[in-house]
Formats: sequence, structure tokens, C-alpha cells
Amino acid sequence: MRWFAVLIAVSGLPLTDGYAAELDTIPLTIAGYEIAAEVAHTQLSRSQGLMYRESLGENAGMLFVFPNSGYYSMWMKNTYIPLSVAFIDVRGVILNIAEMQPETLTSHDSAGMAKYALEMNKGWFAARKITAGTQVTGLERAPAAD
Repeated sequence: MRWFAVLIAVSGLPLTDGYAAELDTIPLTIAGYEIAAEVAHTQLSRSQGLMYRESLGENAGMLFVFPNSGYYSMWMKNTYIPLSVAFIDVRGVILNIAEMQPETLTSHDSAGMAKYALEMNKGWFAARKITAGTQVTGLERAPAAD
């Protein structure tokens, strides 16, 4: 009976870094810069994203894999880290990059039909002069979206 009470208490907690350890990580390369991208390819992992995280490594990010190419939006509900998001098409070309403020519901939209979105620490792309039109390699390593 005691274990049952613990399970109920724990199941109400937000998913945090322990959840992150369960995600696959793949290497990606953008303009010669290598990053380690956690892959959010299920509905649950895409909806959780980087919520409740306290930090993100310098060359680490989260790759969202969508089931189909389309116009997608990202926001920062329950996300504590300021982020930049790059929307990427099926060919691996960055469509646009948006800067996002923590804990806001402001919608940041893809400029075209995106298959992926890559979140990095805010300013990561700008600091490396990475802009729309830049190729991302390694996306073929990502699992298909569920």
C-alpha cells in the first residue's frame, strides 16, 4: 500500500531531467558546428519539449520531428530557458529562426513547410552567423515521428 501512495505522488510531478535521459540523442552539424540533439519524435516528447529544464548545454539542443511537413508553431509554456528555434524543411534547410522568451505563450511560426524544429540556447544561431538557407546534416539519424 505504501508503494501505491508513492506512485500516485510521483506521477503528478512534471517530467524533468530524468525524462531527458530517456530521449535519444543524435549528432547534427550546422555550418561546421557539431551539436548533440535530443530527439522529440513522439506526441508526448514533442508536447513536453524542454519544459521545466533549468539549463541546456552550450552545443546541445532538442530536435522536434513532426509526422508530416507543415506549418508549425512553437511556444515557451513552462520553459525556463531562453531559446532560439530553427524551423527546418524536409531537405534539411533552415527556413527561419525565431528568438523565444521563457514562460510565454507567444507563437513562433515556421516560414514554410517544416519537417523539423531545432531548439538551442537563445542566440546560439546568431552567434555563429547561422541564418535561413543554411543546411543541417545528420537529420537522417532521427527516428521517424510517431
